Amino acid sequence: MALKNAFYAQSGGVSAVINASACGVVQTARQHPEQIGQVYAGRNGIIGALTEDLIDTSFESEAAIAALKHTPGAAFGSCRYKLGSIHEDRAQYERLIAMFRAHDIGFFFYNGGGDSQDTAYKVSQLGAELGYPIACVGIPKTMDNDLPITDCSPGFGSVAKYVATSLREAALDLAAMSRTSTKVFTLEVMGRHAGWTTAACALAAEHEGDAPHILLFPEVTFDEGRFIGKVEEALERYDQCVIAVSEGVKRPDGEFLSASGLKDSFGHAQLGGVAPLISNLIGAKLGCKCHWAVPDYLLRSARHIASETDLQQAYRVGRAAVEFAIGGRNAVMPAIRRLSDAPYRWDIIAAPLAEVANQEKLLPADFISADGFGVTEAARRYLAPLIVGEAYPPFKNGLPDYVKLRNVSVPKKLTTDFAV
Repeated sequence: MALKNAFYAQSGGVSAVINASACGVVQTARQHPEQIGQVYAGRNGIIGALTEDLIDTSFESEAAIAALKHTPGAAFGSCRYKLGSIHEDRAQYERLIAMFRAHDIGFFFYNGGGDSQDTAYKVSQLGAELGYPIACVGIPKTMDNDLPITDCSPGFGSVAKYVATSLREAALDLAAMSRTSTKVFTLEVMGRHAGWTTAACALAAEHEGDAPHILLFPEVTFDEGRFIGKVEEALERYDQCVIAVSEGVKRPDGEFLSASGLKDSFGHAQLGGVAPLISNLIGAKLGCKCHWAVPDYLLRSARHIASETDLQQAYRVGRAAVEFAIGGRNAVMPAIRRLSDAPYRWDIIAAPLAEVANQEKLLPADFISADGFGVTEAARRYLAPLIVGEAYPPFKNGLPDYVKLRNVSVPKKLTTDFAV
């Protein structure tokens, strides 16, 4: 069998550790020169494949590739671009296969969430159909932690560590000022349908009365009356109230509380701004001073306080993806399997992409407290190990010292351009 090249791409919202997965892919491929030739990366994800805008990673030094483990963002560029069905968007899939054929690519590694796993699965099907078999392996990544089968999604543990830390620190600020100033602080976190990040905020609390006092999940319909009552209760007991709310909290009619009416490139409703809505509601009903914050990109890019557990898992799934591919596996995704809670032990298994693609893992009902405003001990047992360990990046002149790759382009071989 002739030596084949590999293609790697990053997709969707980035994370503090997605580059660790890239490091795992490139380093492992370099350790198997007899099975994998060059490793190309897509500039700006799958768009780089469609437009034949490839990056030759062989120009990067071993030190630069190793430095990806401590660098946030997406070193090769990411995108929000979803391919449709094979029948509706067949030209795009045929373009991918043509690009793979032109550059002698036999391995496709797609690092992203549910939509990305779906793309990898479809490419594996079409490649066989068009007579160009290609080993397609998805690599899990989503700060939302909503991929099925895998115990957790790389990127989530670091987000969980960041939001729990930030909320604990903000709560100390609120406690110092609540007698004469702000009484309520609301932290808005990402999470469209799944409340994993909101649940992680609960890790900030160690004792009764510690913040957060109220959690608002997408899985629990927002009831204004019950919510205001819960805020009043916290103010009476603690003279303050700290709230963590998911951007995807819904009204009784099923509509997002913060829906803007706009759509993103995946066709999803654009969200954001639920924290000021909540704060304005509390101010109008209870007349107290409220502050709010939306960390947004900060929570998913905070490499300076990444979870060591998350970092190791991100690297390992990248490494396992290459090992699966050269071992003959196709249409699979390396998934993390939990072996025990305490001590936290895990390994990597192969999950079929057909069972991962476009599936969404919501917060289990037994993770949400009976009143709908908190988490259970089962949730804490699940979440606690994911934030363990510190993996500080190197610092230079007082700031994190991150790597910037050369990202040298690969000469084009196709005779036609492709617009996206």
